[in-house]
Amino acid sequence: MYQKILVPVDGSGTSTRGLEEAIRLARLTQGRLRLFHVIDELSFALDMDAYAGYSGDWLKTLRENGTRLLQDAKAKALAGGIDAEVVLHDSFNGKVAELVAAEASNWQADLIVLGTHGRRGIGRMFLGSGAESILRTAPVPVLLVRSPEEAAPEEAPQVEARVSIPSAALSME
Repeated sequence: MYQKILVPVDGSGTSTRGLEEAIRLARLTQGRLRLFHVIDELSFALDMDAYAGYSGDWLKTLRENGTRLLQDAKAKALAGGIDAEVVLHDSFNGKVAELVAAEASNWQADLIVLGTHGRRGIGRMFLGSGAESILRTAPVPVLLVRSPEEAAPEEAPQVEARVSIPSAALSME
């Protein structure tokens, strides 16, 4: 049961939570992990924006970053006592959800584990849901690991202010 666990990783906090859960699950089932990272058009565009003014080889930089991300994730798995292999997909030939589904089929994964923000409403409408897309296209069961709720910001202390308007001039006390 769940011997081959596919874990899409992107370096985000939610992705890390998914990886941590996959490691725990693999320990329970004596399974192994395949860590999967996709360089797609969106990551390419975001990196171009982040490295504005950089005149180097963009794809080479993305590959190096993706390789480093996968090696860090593999080190985390190995530190947890779990065997892991890595796959970097960088051919720009499909949507992330489709590529994850194809990788799960080709590798004959038993399970896909990934982190999700768990957005709802307007946030989900504008930001989309990569996890939901993977869930809809996956050929195997998917375990979604939700990131912890962000703490509500503390309310600013109430400060009393008096405004007086003497002869059309505004002053604050």
